[in-house]
Amino acid sequence: MSSLPVVAAVDGSHDSLRALDWALDAARRRGARLRAVHVRQYPVRGDEDPVLDRVRAHLEGRTQGIEVEYTGLDGRPEALLPELGSDARLLVLGSRGRGGFASLLLGSSSLAAARDADCPVVVVPRPGREVHGEAPGGPGPRVVVGVNAAGPDEATLAFAFTEAALREARLQVVTAYPWPGPTWMVPGELAPPVIDQEAVESDTRTLIDDLLAPHRARCPGVRTESWVAPGDAAGHLVAASRDAELVVVGRHRRRPLAPARMMGSVTQAVLLHAASPVAVVPPAPQE
Repeated sequence: MSSLPVVAAVDGSHDSLRALDWALDAARRRGARLRAVHVRQYPVRGDEDPVLDRVRAHLEGRTQGIEVEYTGLDGRPEALLPELGSDARLLVLGSRGRGGFASLLLGSSSLAAARDADCPVVVVPRPGREVHGEAPGGPGPRVVVGVNAAGPDEATLAFAFTEAALREARLQVVTAYPWPGPTWMVPGELAPPVIDQEAVESDTRTLIDDLLAPHRARCPGVRTESWVAPGDAAGHLVAASRDAELVVVGRHRRRPLAPARMMGSVTQAVLLHAASPVAVVPPAPQE
């Protein structure tokens, strides 16, 4: 059994119970403990915690073979939840909890955890999100991972391959390249040479194949397919989220002298709009 637990943040809302169900399945697949954590903004009396009581009832009869822990913490969720990542294999949250405005697609606690936690964070959306755009599909379970060919992160790819192996799913690798390219000119300057889009796409596919090679060797049972397309990376990933088991995206590495960690516009857009759960993976530590 894994030494680090899968942590589910719960607050009694339907969103958090959906996240708890996802976390229970993730713990079972990994042979890990499940830890349900309720961060309470207002202290409770004695050992009473109605939210954890509801969680126990929700899990009753469903945790065979899994060790489950129940933890209550007092404080602000957006401050305490990211800290749970330092002692977790995976942190799982709903897209919104009881607090905040009903119109928000992503709550402040989920956003803070995805941006700041030291472990991968999975945000489980509400069902019924509409996704526009076309993406290659196909039968059977599917995990999607977004890869930036110009700056790939090994931790994101490693997580995606492992998740696909655990789910016996195929892995769809989505990469976008900018198109059309810039055509800035000044008066009297010759027009730039015409760029061959097919050549750009072919070069991108070759680069992606090279990036995937060591991960394919590590997980030979995972069938992969690459989807290379021009334009908006976030839009392609959101389109690919339809009927996917999970979408995996990376988080920006913290820049020197930056006041805080950053998540990246693509990752944030996917969290806001994807129809499937989204895993945000922190970058691999620099040597």
